[in-house]
Amino acid sequence: MSARIAYILLFLTCLFWGGNSVAGKLAVGNVSPMLLTTLRWGLAFVILLALGWPRIRADLPKLRASWLFLLVAGMFGFTVFTVALYGALLFTTAVNTSIEQAAIPMVIFLANFLLFGLRVTATQVLGFFISIAGVLVVASHGDPSRLLALDVNVGDAIMLVAVLVYGLYSVVLRWKPQVHWQSLMAGLTFSAFVTSVPFALAEAASGGMILPNATGWGIVAFTVVFPSILSQIFYIRGIELIGSNRAGLFINLVPICGTLLSLAILREQFHLYHAVALGMALGGIWLAERRAASA
Repeated sequence: MSARIAYILLFLTCLFWGGNSVAGKLAVGNVSPMLLTTLRWGLAFVILLALGWPRIRADLPKLRASWLFLLVAGMFGFTVFTVALYGALLFTTAVNTSIEQAAIPMVIFLANFLLFGLRVTATQVLGFFISIAGVLVVASHGDPSRLLALDVNVGDAIMLVAVLVYGLYSVVLRWKPQVHWQSLMAGLTFSAFVTSVPFALAEAASGGMILPNATGWGIVAFTVVFPSILSQIFYIRGIELIGSNRAGLFINLVPICGTLLSLAILREQFHLYHAVALGMALGGIWLAERRAASA
């Protein structure tokens, strides 16, 4: 039963994250990426603080004791990932950024193996290699020879950095303080807000800041509620129920959700190499999760 609940939570997580790529693309011209990041995490923190203050106040001693973890995890898992995602969407499509997130499980598997010697099965290894092959197909726009020539869209390159960062964040969640989820999320979002402010100030100094218009505020509201609060809560709970290796595999569903939403909302073009990559992502998650569930 716990695994079934985890599957539902992780599917909703991927649906909201897929929608985040679409929101980031819609934000272009309506609100600048660094300001969107700061507003997203600042408002998310305020909402969490208002809703969960009694629990947060009770957990304050533990949160203070874990300030360094919260600072680093919030900065990389929330701020750096978001800045990279929204920045990448200035140069590449929402379809591409969605599919490229299928590489996150590979980072999780590799980090768990190198740092903690966590055992993975041959079937799981095959699954994530199939997934990463699909990501490389997308990054090269269907022409792998472009990778050898380092001819990769700058947005796709930035997105691969985001993938690395979030994979490592997923692994270090094992060290999170033992507090209520509301307290944990409040600590992480506060860190994300504080560490995102310098990015917004740099954006303003460079003359690139775009204050949100009506559409921009709608995008801010969506990113606050769904990708920022609900997705992160569901993802953390999913990891608690079935572990980071198995939970990370569900990120392969982000390409599916993001692609479908991009086609429906943004009317982006869908190429044959996208279909191949999506097939690889689905095949990878099916192979690895099928073996993990029977173990």
